[in-house]
Amino acid sequence: MTLDDIKTALSGAGYQITSEKRLTNNIGTRLDLNGGAIVNCYDKGSYQIQGRNTERVKEVLGTSSSEPASTMTAKLSKVFVVYGHDRTARDQLEAMLRRWGLEPLVLDQLPSEGQTIIEKLESYTTEVDFGIVLATPDDQGHRAGHPDEIAFRARQNVVLELGMLLAKLGRSKVAILQKQTNMERPSDIQGLIYIPFTDDLQKDAGVILGKEMLKQGYRIDLANL
Repeated sequence: MTLDDIKTALSGAGYQITSEKRLTNNIGTRLDLNGGAIVNCYDKGSYQIQGRNTERVKEVLGTSSSEPASTMTAKLSKVFVVYGHDRTARDQLEAMLRRWGLEPLVLDQLPSEGQTIIEKLESYTTEVDFGIVLATPDDQGHRAGHPDEIAFRARQNVVLELGMLLAKLGRSKVAILQKQTNMERPSDIQGLIYIPFTDDLQKDAGVILGKEMLKQGYRIDLANL
């Protein structure tokens, strides 16, 4: 979650920020709340809750990111991948991530263990700290009564899974790789990371995607971008 995401969530829950200041090592921002709770919001996108009366704050923000170092390291070695029907683009993305030393988690390649698709996605997104959505022109559609406006669209399951990733990880931790055609964007939510590509995904999108992931704490050798 970004600092703005955290402040918005706290404000919506009725909390007042009594003090806001940079941490002494300049790696994030400290928010003091009425009631005694303190939220340290780190620039890489994680956060830590401490102080008094923290249970409600944890409920508002979800599971605290003050996880053991081993857990955070494991998360920063995995990336969740959502895709539609374009298996060529998926294969290019998967190969690129593996060259970077990362493990892509592709939904249909993961064991279901009796879970529904939504339960499966919810389960496996707890293991990652970043998600990548391949928005490719798999469907076509238009407004009712306006066939002249027909345009390509991402699959409905891709749009649904994009929304779930945004809710679970936050906007700064989800990148949308959009294939360049006459295609509608899956969402026009302000602040989403859209990266265009054509036929060569690594050449067109690799550097931009790698830099976005570096911002979130992933260790990627820039020489491999």
